[in-house]
Amino acid sequence: MPALSLAESAKTTTKLGFRSRERATGIVAALLHWAGTTARMSGVVLGSLMSVALGAGGLHLGILHLGDNFHAVVPGQLYRSAQPTPELIADYQKEYGIKTVINLRGENVGSGWYDAELAETSKLGIRLVNFRMSAKREFTQDRFTELMAVLREAEKPILVHCMSGSDRSGLVSALYLAAVTKVSEEQADNQISFRYGHIPLWFSPPYAMQRSFEALKPVLGFSAS
Repeated sequence: MPALSLAESAKTTTKLGFRSRERATGIVAALLHWAGTTARMSGVVLGSLMSVALGAGGLHLGILHLGDNFHAVVPGQLYRSAQPTPELIADYQKEYGIKTVINLRGENVGSGWYDAELAETSKLGIRLVNFRMSAKREFTQDRFTELMAVLREAEKPILVHCMSGSDRSGLVSALYLAAVTKVSEEQADNQISFRYGHIPLWFSPPYAMQRSFEALKPVLGFSAS
C-alpha cells in the first residue's frame, strides 16, 4: 500500500480529529438532554407526590371538620369533639356515659347551636359548663388555673368541645393529660396536632394554642423549649 503524502496525512488527521470532536459534542449534548429530561421528570414526580400529600391532608381535614372529630382522651374520664348536635350528645351519653359537657365556645344564647345544646343537655340531665376560650389568643396561667378547677370539679365522664374540635379542645386535652394524669410531654403535646385537625404553622392564628402549651410547660413540670 503506497505511503501517504504529508498533505494527505495531515488531511486524514484533521478529519479524524473533527469526527472525534463531533462524537464528543454529541455525547455531551446527549448527557445534557438526559440531565434536563431527568430533572423535568423529577420535578413532575415531586410535584405529583406533593399534590397527593396535600390532597390526602386536605381530605383528612375535611373529614374531621365535616364529621364530629370525636376522640377519647382518657377513656372513662375525658372525651373531645367538634360542636355536637343534639343527636350526638344523646349518642355520647348512651355510649360513653357523659355526665358533663364543657363548651369552650362560651355562652351564646340566641345562637341555634347553643340553644340546641342547652336544651338537649337539660333534657338528658347532663351538666353544661360554659368556659369561653379563643383559639387565636394565648391561654394565660390564670385561665389555666380556672380551667383546672373546672376539670377537677366536673362530674366525669366529661365531653369537652369547641367548634371544630381541633384547637381549643386540643389544648384543653393536652393540659388535662399533663396536669391531671401526668403523662409525658410528648403524649400531652400530641393532642394539639394535625391528627385532630390542628394546623401547626407558626403564622396561623390557632398556633396560639401551641404557644400557650409551650408557655405553660414550667407550670406543668416540663422543661421550657
